[in-house]
Amino acid sequence: MLTTERGVVEEWLSEFKTLPEASITSYAAGLKEKTSLVSALYEVIQEHQSELLEPVCHQFFEFYRSKEKNLRTFTLQFLPELIWCYLSLSTSRDLQSSGCIEALLLSIYNLEIMDEQGHSKLLSFTIPSLSKPSVFHEPSSIGSMALTEGALSQHGLARVVYSGPHPQREMLTAQNRFEVLSFLLLCYNSALNFMPAPSIRSLCHMSSRLCVCGYPRQHARKYIGVKNRIPVSSEFMVQLLTGIYYSFYNGEWDAARRALDDVLYRAQLELFPEPLLVANAIKASLPQGAIKGTKEGTKCIQVEIAPTSSRISRNAVTSMSIRGHRWKRNGKTLNLYFIVLRGDTVKFAVFLQGNYNFLISILSP
Repeated sequence: MLTTERGVVEEWLSEFKTLPEASITSYAAGLKEKTSLVSALYEVIQEHQSELLEPVCHQFFEFYRSKEKNLRTFTLQFLPELIWCYLSLSTSRDLQSSGCIEALLLSIYNLEIMDEQGHSKLLSFTIPSLSKPSVFHEPSSIGSMALTEGALSQHGLARVVYSGPHPQREMLTAQNRFEVLSFLLLCYNSALNFMPAPSIRSLCHMSSRLCVCGYPRQHARKYIGVKNRIPVSSEFMVQLLTGIYYSFYNGEWDAARRALDDVLYRAQLELFPEPLLVANAIKASLPQGAIKGTKEGTKCIQVEIAPTSSRISRNAVTSMSIRGHRWKRNGKTLNLYFIVLRGDTVKFAVFLQGNYNFLISILSP
């Protein structure tokens, strides 16, 4: 590690300790601009024997347990590299070097599984009701089915829990290791839109290295260092694929393509059905050429669907109405472009472009 990089990390460690409470918000907002600090912290994590690793992990913990969202996001961007270092050290049984990383991962996990009231957190989503119109369908279009609009309106919205409740963990063992790491990756994937390019690239590289270490493909990839096979779980690989799929459309096409091939390679060897299904679905949906996109630019994913009705309900479009326009049944398809912008509150706007082209934007207020 260079002297200049070491000085940057030491200054960062001491600066936060002396920071007044009123300045934390502005300090957190400016962290993402310190590219030299980010690269220096990656160097510290990758050097397992560095004496700065323990204080850096402690600082990450202080960031994550704070109520400042930018501090938590700053810590979260290093999660793929921390997971790789922990798993590689665990495989080599270097418990002394992996101790502080394990403590940090456990702390983040225990913080995430509880809400502010100290209750176990449940992550869920609500299945939309077919009785309510949307930009994708009208209730009248399914009138020929056995379920009429009146019957559909009697069905309530179904709430599906996809994660939780999770038990608190005091230590990582072979039995609970990937349960904890899979949940951490789920938390990371939920904040992918806020992750910088080095973090997304680190996720792709971690996925490749985890899946080929100890197998013949490691020589083809020219990965050095860890030569032992690192066990993985099916759920963990699915979470990896979620981040890889995002990487394709956010400026990391080459790294994501390599990671997808390696995850598919490992899933075939392990005979994991879920990763095989997801990986093959992603591979089949990819366009022929690389998509050019940067983190600062707009990302578009084009999909094709058939029109569900000969007209669009005014309730489905609301203020951005397209009254007077009707779809012509000439066998064409509807091109939808999804543009994702930052923001916690989601709104939909629909713009008519010709007979079949619509732009659905997810906008922040």
